[in-house]
Amino acid sequence: MTRLFHVSDVHFGREDKVAVAWFDALVAAERPDAVVMTGDLTMRARRREFDAGLAWLRSLDRPVTVEVGNHDLPYFNPLARIFTPYRRVREIERMIEQPLELPGVAIVPLKTTARAQFRLNWASGHISRHALDQALALVEAVPKGKLVFVACHHPLIEPHKRLSKQTHRGADALAALMRAGADAVLTGHVHDAFDVEHRDGGATVRMIGAGTLSERTRSTPPSFNEIRIDDGAFEVVCRTMAPQPDEVLPVEEPEAA
Repeated sequence: MTRLFHVSDVHFGREDKVAVAWFDALVAAERPDAVVMTGDLTMRARRREFDAGLAWLRSLDRPVTVEVGNHDLPYFNPLARIFTPYRRVREIERMIEQPLELPGVAIVPLKTTARAQFRLNWASGHISRHALDQALALVEAVPKGKLVFVACHHPLIEPHKRLSKQTHRGADALAALMRAGADAVLTGHVHDAFDVEHRDGGATVRMIGAGTLSERTRSTPPSFNEIRIDDGAFEVVCRTMAPQPDEVLPVEEPEAA
């Protein structure tokens, strides 16, 4: 069995220190095969926040891939956001948006952030043609027989009505990834866990969201997902900090429009 810890939205600068310590202890005790971090490592992309996040990632001592979230782009410096948005992120480039090959599964990165958008809410996702082409090439290169998980920060489409602000070109990206053979899309951003099955024609993909280890919780306490992969199948367990027990996430269908 291959086990992934899917964690997101730690928001160093507003991290929940107790929750981070709880996660660290589980990583040390259970030694997952890899950690997939789907963005918002920091709160405001400050240097001290990236320094804390980098030290944390290194301390896990596991294979790690990290996506860039909207909070990881400069917030208070518009010039830096436009001209050098990923400068501080590149200090952890060895982990950023790197594909992972593991027994039974391949993790493929997809960038969903943008330095600027033609709409007011720049926190929402945006997928460029270049980013999608890169992800599709990686998906198509995965050896037959392996599951393919795409990791990105923003949900590509709204799996529940409680989510808002669609990712620009997300629906098209999801359809293309499904045609290429993706089995699941791992995301963060909304700070709540979900596992929703999406069908399009004869293809099916699971949209899987992780919670948060920050102080900025929503409907659930601090949590992360454990994904258990065995013999071509997988299940998602939401590992929630006490007092709530861990829960195998039910695979849902999207609500009707």
